[in-house]
Amino acid sequence: MFQSRRIDMHVHMVGNGGEGSGGWLRLKGWHRWLAGFMLRQLGVPASALEGDLEQIYSEHLVELVRASSMDSIVLLAHERVHDPDGTPREDLGSMFVPNDVVLGLAEKFPEFLAGVSIHPARTDALDELERCLEGGAVLMKCLPNCQNIDPSDRRYRSFWERMAAAGLPLLAHTGGEHTVPIINPALADPKLLRFPLECGVTVIAAHCGTGSGAFDRDYFDDWVAMLPEFPNLYGDISALVSLNRCAHLRDCLRDPKAAGRILHGSDFPVPVLGHRLWLQGWIDRTTFRRCQKIGNPLERDWQFKRALGFPEETATRAAGLLRR
Repeated sequence: MFQSRRIDMHVHMVGNGGEGSGGWLRLKGWHRWLAGFMLRQLGVPASALEGDLEQIYSEHLVELVRASSMDSIVLLAHERVHDPDGTPREDLGSMFVPNDVVLGLAEKFPEFLAGVSIHPARTDALDELERCLEGGAVLMKCLPNCQNIDPSDRRYRSFWERMAAAGLPLLAHTGGEHTVPIINPALADPKLLRFPLECGVTVIAAHCGTGSGAFDRDYFDDWVAMLPEFPNLYGDISALVSLNRCAHLRDCLRDPKAAGRILHGSDFPVPVLGHRLWLQGWIDRTTFRRCQKIGNPLERDWQFKRALGFPEETATRAAGLLRR
């Protein structure tokens, strides 16, 4: 049954438009080095950045899913940056993965579920939303601070209300971000998600508002404070098995307000490095070595979380929230 399926609900599709999809990848400096590092961590040569990356990446990813204990993953598109008036900014951002890429891959591979990405300021936002709903989208993903989206903008009411009516959850990045360029850091605040929540949208705060860098503002307590008010608010623990984001990982498990609202996500292809979990004494050395030796990064991420005490429901909870 779908309700009992283990789902990694936060996995990024990466491509460079090599198959004529219209997508692009424009990496400079730190971001180019980081992308190469991520690919090498996955067993994919960095030279793939210059090849048919969409095919190489998707075929490698589906094999990782099949070799893991996950039944499915939500594969995420990546929208372009837009101005508040809906004008696309081709001069900003480092990547664009069109919705058709993930919709097509989800049709091709049953292990993939399509997570689309739509800037609600687009002049065709509602039309694109309808098209994606017809194509089988299970959620909509956005990075407000990186795509220049203010979720509290009242002009987006009809967009949020249509998502709510269709049962399409919103996965919104919250907290710091350093893998793609930031346009407006103030838009990382989970309190800006109150408006779509009030419109009835099921909202998943990616990373639970945690910081990514040493100087990022930490919004974890702000996210937790919203949970009693909004039963339709959740959080995912994607990328929290990492050196820079794990500070609140155990809090997600121990805080009674948060524990029942947590969803499993890996943030693949972000590297899974559990060293800090061991160094801080959260797991013993034997457990650390066992988990860190797991070659499959999707499985390694899940096994670290299981070792910390996250229950099976953390991975199956998304099945009851995603649009089917």
